Amino acid sequence: MAGELLLEVHAVGHVYADGSHGLADCSLAIRRGSRNALLGANGSGKTTLLLHLNGLLQPSTGCIRIDGRALDYSRGGLAALRRRVGLVFQNPDRQLFSANVFEDVSFGPLNLGLDEADVRERVAQALAAVGMGGQAERPVHHLSFGQKKRVCIAGVLAMQPDLLLLDEPMAGLDPGMQADLLRVLDDLSARGISIVLATHDVDFAYRWADDIHLLAAGRCTASFAAAELPQQAAALHAAGQPLPAVVALHRLLVARGVLPAGPVPCGMPQLLALLAAPPAGEEGMEDTPRVRQWSAA
Repeated sequence: MAGELLLEVHAVGHVYADGSHGLADCSLAIRRGSRNALLGANGSGKTTLLLHLNGLLQPSTGCIRIDGRALDYSRGGLAALRRRVGLVFQNPDRQLFSANVFEDVSFGPLNLGLDEADVRERVAQALAAVGMGGQAERPVHHLSFGQKKRVCIAGVLAMQPDLLLLDEPMAGLDPGMQADLLRVLDDLSARGISIVLATHDVDFAYRWADDIHLLAAGRCTASFAAAELPQQAAALHAAGQPLPAVVALHRLLVARGVLPAGPVPCGMPQLLALLAAPPAGEEGMEDTPRVRQWSAA
């Protein structure tokens, strides 16, 4: 059921072989069906946390639970986990290794022991979901960077996961490719797939996520609903993050009497709509809903 906890991280610490700390007493929870942004500066622990959620790294201390049960790090337990939790790396070339798109996306389902018809059906569905339905026979090395990212997502979707993890998915994409990828994520979320992505872009996290988790020095310093972000200036500052530009601009306009105090928009399109709206009192400006926009603000 949407809203129930899917995954819980309890006081997880991780010490790398060189003695450096990737995570330190990190705790957070992911709700089933939610969009989550791990927000923090480079080196804050975002990637390390994602690797733990997929079982590629094991905690030095603490534990991680899925559906209330601690992760099983046996070979069979990890195989079962990765059917449910898929990870897309920041650099798609770390994840693509087959000659063509079909071979790459079919790798996971084939390892599940599915017959050829089931594999082909899963691959077709996964490629259609990311807008690559007619590209199954294309050589991987002929794909653009954005297409490679979508093929990586398709490879994960072919495993039919409950939770999709993405490390800096917008990195290296131009605005058009970012918009394409956001449409893919929107469609996946509408299908009930939980999504966790790592980013250092506070403006994107604010307008996209349901829940935001701030990371600093390997620790989750705060978790809150994205709609509450304008009230989290102190927590953002402590994590080395600014307020989103649209929030700062809205506050300036409020201070100058151009706009009333509420509501706070989550993107530039909403702010422009508020500026174009009739004065408060004529149309009930305070009742304007916080509408999400999936295009870049």
